[in-house]
Amino acid sequence: MTINKKLIYYCKLFLLIAISLLLVVACNSSYYQNSNVIKSQLINTQCRLIKHELGETCVPLKPQRVIVTEQLALEIALALGIKPIAAPESAFVANKANFLGSKMAGITYIGKENQLNIEKIVDLHPDLIISVYGLTPETYKLFSQIAPTVEVKYVQGQWQVSLRDFGRILGKSEQVEQLLTQYNNRIQKIKYLLKDKINKLKISVSRFHGQVQLPEFRSQFSFPGSILAEIGLSIPVAQSQLVKNPDDTLIILSLERINLLDADILFVAVDPAAKELFQKYQDSELWKTLKVVKNQQVYTVDSSYWIFGSILSANAILDDLVKYLSKAI
Repeated sequence: MTINKKLIYYCKLFLLIAISLLLVVACNSSYYQNSNVIKSQLINTQCRLIKHELGETCVPLKPQRVIVTEQLALEIALALGIKPIAAPESAFVANKANFLGSKMAGITYIGKENQLNIEKIVDLHPDLIISVYGLTPETYKLFSQIAPTVEVKYVQGQWQVSLRDFGRILGKSEQVEQLLTQYNNRIQKIKYLLKDKINKLKISVSRFHGQVQLPEFRSQFSFPGSILAEIGLSIPVAQSQLVKNPDDTLIILSLERINLLDADILFVAVDPAAKELFQKYQDSELWKTLKVVKNQQVYTVDSSYWIFGSILSANAILDDLVKYLSKAI
């Protein structure tokens, strides 16, 4: 290779290296600029990155326009001092407005729990959407395009865990612990009230469903079953022996198996659409043979808080227990 050719070769090589270095510097500069933009956006949105059942979401520190996708989430939000701008109507039990009363004033309805009105949700411009159960990954992706969306896992017999998770997401952990302390103090007072009756009373909790034309009993793993257990009360042995799986919160009964409801005290949660069904069973001869019926210890209660719920429902159940168990001591 001649001297001129070598010189031209090294000049080209030098230019190629120089251009490569410039590209690397430019890319790094762009990367840092983009990183700074992202950091700036996170600071401006004032949110916390929260892990939840369906992923990670940057939850606003002080959400102002919260929408909940179930009445259970509505109950928890209200208990923590957050009033959602919108919530659905119940699709499975009596409407929680039955016992939440004036706390529901001004809340917009967005359809049924299983048929949410997406257009209305979009029009309301939420800054946070909260679900306690039921969102599919596809629905989660859809809602996440509307507003930051989170889902909290709910297990009936472990409702306090869900409450704490909800509080963590909303930055309300301190309020949650205060509510649970008050609740546990009430539990202790009821234990003192019942004294030695606790180990003797067998409590049965039944539900007459608006969509299933058969009654059921709630197991030891259900929401009301867990509350009874905290007090030290238990369901009839014949019921508990039928349920071994913690995922089984109920057993559906035919008229021929209605004897499984027998107990010292029977609480019957009747859905609004099941009043005629309940009357039908009350008129049957088999119903009248139950010891609890003969002893006039059957009490009709509100399915909006007896079937599943959180801290407000749990306290409402305690109110009923104090009211009706006092007659048995």
